[in-house]
Order: sequence, then structure tokens, then C-alpha cells
Amino acid sequence: MAAGAALPQDADLDRLYGELADPDNRDWARVQADILREWSKSGSAAMDLLLQRGQDALSQGDFDAAIEHLTALIDQAPGFAEGWNARATAYFHAGYLGPSLVDIQHTLALNPHHFGALAGLGMILEATGKTDAARRAYAASLAIHPHQDGIRQALDRLEQESSGIEL
Repeated sequence: MAAGAALPQDADLDRLYGELADPDNRDWARVQADILREWSKSGSAAMDLLLQRGQDALSQGDFDAAIEHLTALIDQAPGFAEGWNARATAYFHAGYLGPSLVDIQHTLALNPHHFGALAGLGMILEATGKTDAARRAYAASLAIHPHQDGIRQALDRLEQESSGIEL
């Protein structure tokens, strides 16, 4: 393959991102699922297993175990964006906002289309009182995936709070 040529997976993801960004797409849930499935593929069965173990521990509320599995994954596959994103989520739920922000930065450097990481960034920024930056993060997430009702509601709430009420 020639240098700089798009990989077939990249072309598939670009098509899916285009479909997801369409606010009139009634099949957005399938498109979202297809994107999430592509994001979870590291190219290594062993790395995919570490991701799954981390996600399982996260879903069971065992944040320390999730962080351990996901740290092992990142150590072995530092170019795998979903490993960073999953650990950012584990850190967030464990209450470690600083490490979560660092992992979100890694995620977005590797995958700027990661609407989940952008939404998480918005949540952390909002929780820490950085409402202007939170609005920008939420808006960026919605530009990629306009079907996120919770993120739209958060953005609307921040917009209302910033506009105030004239007397």
C-alpha cells in the first residue's frame, strides 16, 4: 500500500462517522454500535482480552481492577485509543479526575473522533467549574454524534446558566 493511502478500515470509519453525524439518520444506533465495535479492535487477541477484562471490571464497579487491566493494556499497546479511553472512564468513576483528563488527552490525540472522550471531557470540565470549556467539549462531541440526548441536555443546561435571566 502506498504511503499515506487510507486503510480500508479508515474508509469504513469515515463513512460511519458521516452517517452518525447526520441528525436525520434514524439508524444512528446501529452506526454507533458499528463504530464502537471498530474502536474496540486492537488488532491483537491478547490486547482485546485485556480491554474486555478492564471493561468487565468497570461494569462490576471494581475500579482498581479495571485500572490494573487497562494500565497493562496501555503498557503493551500505547497506540490503542480505546485502552486510554477505557482507563479514563475507570479513573473518572474512581474519582481520579486528573488522571482521567490525561487519558482523555491521549485518547483524543489518537482518535479525534472519539465522541465519548469528548463527552467525558465535558463532564469533568463542568464538574470542576470550567463551564466555557465544558460547553466547547460537549459541542464538539455533538458535532460528531448529534444523537446524544444526555450531552445535548447538558449543553442546553450550561447555555441557559450562562445566559442568565434578564429582569
